[in-house]
Amino acid sequence: MALRTRLTERLGVRHPIISAPMGHFAGGALAAAVTRAGGLGLIGGSYGDGDWLRRQASAAGAERVGCGFITWSLAKRPELLDEALARRPAAIMLSFGRPAQFAAPIKQAGVPLICQVQSKAHAREAIDAGADIIVAQGGEAGGHSGKRSTLTLVPEVADLLAEIAPDTLLVAAGGVADGRALAAALMLGADGVLIGSRLVASSEAETPEGFLPRILAADGDATVKTTVLDIVRGYGWPGDEFSARAIENRFVSAWRGREAALTESATNATERERYWRAFHSGDADNAGVMIGEAVGLIRDVRPARVILDTMVSQAERLFKTGIERLV
Repeated sequence: MALRTRLTERLGVRHPIISAPMGHFAGGALAAAVTRAGGLGLIGGSYGDGDWLRRQASAAGAERVGCGFITWSLAKRPELLDEALARRPAAIMLSFGRPAQFAAPIKQAGVPLICQVQSKAHAREAIDAGADIIVAQGGEAGGHSGKRSTLTLVPEVADLLAEIAPDTLLVAAGGVADGRALAAALMLGADGVLIGSRLVASSEAETPEGFLPRILAADGDATVKTTVLDIVRGYGWPGDEFSARAIENRFVSAWRGREAALTESATNATERERYWRAFHSGDADNAGVMIGEAVGLIRDVRPARVILDTMVSQAERLFKTGIERLV
């Protein structure tokens, strides 16, 4: 199996697939497994837990992996970027904030800079910062995203890059869980895809065990965009541009429309402590199960290698036989 694109050539990988650096889920074991499977694995730097990052970097061993950061959070702990660069990562990905302040040290280290964007305006900022790869993320994605759709955002950014930055590669994210979406992304003008939700249900992910039955039973209609998960965790996302997609459960439903009350409860730690106990115990009713609309395409838990191989082989079949569907 081989889908050769500019992304596979640039990164030196077999498959045009990057794993999303999902906070709490994308640890070193998953990143290493994705790399071994022929993609590029990224560890989730998330909100700047240095101890967690160091543990996950050790878990990845000698595999060639990268790391992803939430840009506005990294600004509070910029030393974590220095730590990551000292490990000579395969790439650094920046999301949800202006990348310019961190671009110089990444580029000076000779590390590919990946910038995830949620709008055409963000894409222009990433180009100005010198991004080597831009990930155009649609709102179908799990976890945090913007308001645009993958289907329209990807070709818009593809056209922009073709016009002013033709050497910058494009990766599609949001709703990508099988070979149909991989093939579609390539047809839209992307050089590859970034996948998160499908890998939440992988053998190597850090997903709490109790979340998996809920994920396998859900469809895309079961997900909602919400801010309550950020409020209870004390993650002060700036502005209102981004919100998180998760499965609608008892916790999300109970606090929808009562965000002010939740803020007060989380501030005095009552609800926050209860939330994290539920998360770590795998209580899918009382913690945030962050996953995208592609959850409806996830029907089993498999090793990352099987997930990538299946996705690529399905896309290859579609490219070979797709013309036969025309009449």
